[in-house]
Amino acid sequence: MLLVLQAWAQSSSEKASVQLSAIVQKNPARITLSWPATSNTSSITVYRKTKAATTWGNAVGYPSASATQYQDNNVIVGTSYEYRVVRSANGTTGQGYINTGIEVELPGYRGKMVLLVDNTMVGPLSSELTQLEKDLRADGWVVLRNNVGRTASVSSIRNIVKDHYNSDPSNVKAVYIIGHVPVPYSGNIAPDGHGEHVGAWPCDGYYGEMNGNWTDNSVNNNGAQREANRNVPGDGKFDQSYFPSAVELQVGRVDLYDMPAFGQSETELLRSYLNRAHNFKVKQWTPQSRAIVFDNFYYMNEPMAASAWRNMSVMVGASNVTNANVYGPNYYSQVNNQSYLWTYSSGGGLQAYEGSTLTYNGANLVGTTQNYASTNAGGVFNMSFGSYFGDWDNKNNFLRAPLAKGSGLTSCWAAIPAWYFDHMGLGENIGYSTRETMNNNGLYAPITDGWESTSPNTHLALMGDPSLRQKMVSPPTSLTIANSGGVPAFNWNAAPGVDGYHIYRFDGNQGITRLTNEPV
Repeated sequence: MLLVLQAWAQSSSEKASVQLSAIVQKNPARITLSWPATSNTSSITVYRKTKAATTWGNAVGYPSASATQYQDNNVIVGTSYEYRVVRSANGTTGQGYINTGIEVELPGYRGKMVLLVDNTMVGPLSSELTQLEKDLRADGWVVLRNNVGRTASVSSIRNIVKDHYNSDPSNVKAVYIIGHVPVPYSGNIAPDGHGEHVGAWPCDGYYGEMNGNWTDNSVNNNGAQREANRNVPGDGKFDQSYFPSAVELQVGRVDLYDMPAFGQSETELLRSYLNRAHNFKVKQWTPQSRAIVFDNFYYMNEPMAASAWRNMSVMVGASNVTNANVYGPNYYSQVNNQSYLWTYSSGGGLQAYEGSTLTYNGANLVGTTQNYASTNAGGVFNMSFGSYFGDWDNKNNFLRAPLAKGSGLTSCWAAIPAWYFDHMGLGENIGYSTRETMNNNGLYAPITDGWESTSPNTHLALMGDPSLRQKMVSPPTSLTIANSGGVPAFNWNAAPGVDGYHIYRFDGNQGITRLTNEPV
């Protein structure tokens, strides 16, 4: 009985978070922030910056300790603002972030995306890859595609990305990796706290960091349990545990290699993912705007699940976030055949041997990769945490499992460091949030929700398509083009609920030009 009561007491993760939401109005221009009340609050402080600003500056408001709202009347229509709310209560500091604004226009041109495709998938997934490129262009990306070999060196693949970036650094914004493109490893780390796991971890951020110095001559650690994590000079694994400079490019990967638990080939798992992502983008299916938090570390002093509580209220509203009972069914059962826009789950990491191969295949009370293979997990954007499986380049890995079946489109290991997704609430793609998290040196506090004051960051990784946004718009249908005297005319059927359309022209790989001043 005492355990059940403890499960429903407010956790350290909830105390470390301010669950923000916002209501805006145009005339008079006003933004109103809201948050749930917290007992014994002693102070609340509000900061504001423009989205692009890199510091918060002085506080803009000091609501009373009992307040649950803050009204900002000094705002400009069309400007994207980001707010930080800091609450002191019971000796604990809670923080929340929200990106909001009034009639902020979404960009028609998002930049150039380097598409790195495993060349073993080029033939069998030809139609799906063609559709992907069309979807990316429809969402405002210029696609720079390169097919690459599984045996290529990571440095040669990074050079491909660097060549694109150096030719147009203002516009090349993202890298999307499809298939088992060679995985960089870096560092001498064990962010999960296990001594036998200290060593190099996968480091996809290497493909997004364009001008730092990556070395392979100082770390000399041959003691890790798995050979993949051992890191010695000259072995092709880098020394850096922190990115050597700011990461310039958003990076995301869909890699379903060596996932036999799902009973399908790697090719078919990738095909399923690409089709699922396409259908999401064109609103063939739409998840329910709700979230679930399954925090099996609720009892810890460290606020491991704060990435869930800080972000989810911004995305779906605090009243639409379910605090799951960890003493009920296991998490995988609670999301089976359900529909959630966002999920978070955490528990002690599991290991299992398959023959002589050690796998990182689950988390206590959450589930296993095999559980995901036998059910239909209903989360689209997924965060999870537990020992081991944040090291994702291994057989039947649990972090990659949500992408192999069900509704999963993204997955990340969130707690050490903390992740910040609030920009997605105002239409940004998840790759933007990934880069902001990789580059967080204190703009968003705390940097980590773990037991240390700081955290290495080279292991940060997004499993999934970095172009994904949480809310999509149905495309027009029945598009026809007539050409009279060299002047094209376009006709289409508008999707329900759309106010109008802009028309854009692609100029090869150079960029996108908007042809309309006002929506048609």
